[in-house]
Amino acid sequence: MTNVNDRADFDSPWKEIIEAYFPQAMHFFFPETSALIDWERPYEFLDKEFQQIAREAEQGKRYADQLVKVWQIQGEELWLLIHVEIQAQKEDNFSKRMFTYNFRIFDRFDQPAISLAILCDPNRELRPSNYSYNYPNTRLNFEFGSIKLLDYIASRS
Repeated sequence: MTNVNDRADFDSPWKEIIEAYFPQAMHFFFPETSALIDWERPYEFLDKEFQQIAREAEQGKRYADQLVKVWQIQGEELWLLIHVEIQAQKEDNFSKRMFTYNFRIFDRFDQPAISLAILCDPNRELRPSNYSYNYPNTRLNFEFGSIKLLDYIASRS
């Protein structure tokens, strides 16, 4: 089992990479979202705002998560939730957590957020991208963008 301190040590470099290479990461991993952004205007990492959200979530602080304020080409503010999931195994509540963070951002700051996940696990089949439920008179289907780092590794013969 992974020690919490080991997780923090592993997550911290991802947070630093996202911060240092944010435009490049967005262009590479999420080109459709990147195309919405006015890269001539400054972007802002909202660490304190995200910590308020994460502190309240039962899963605790996620060191590699980033909340970023950017500007759309049309001039409107846009918030991005960038989540780097660093786990070697499936987490049953992952999609629910993505929805929870997204909803908490909307509820707390009255700002919709684009939610994006970078999945680092070794399972090629595991590709969470939505959280949903469906009852009479009530339905929710929350979809989020996700990419799998394994997809960028050249296949070995």
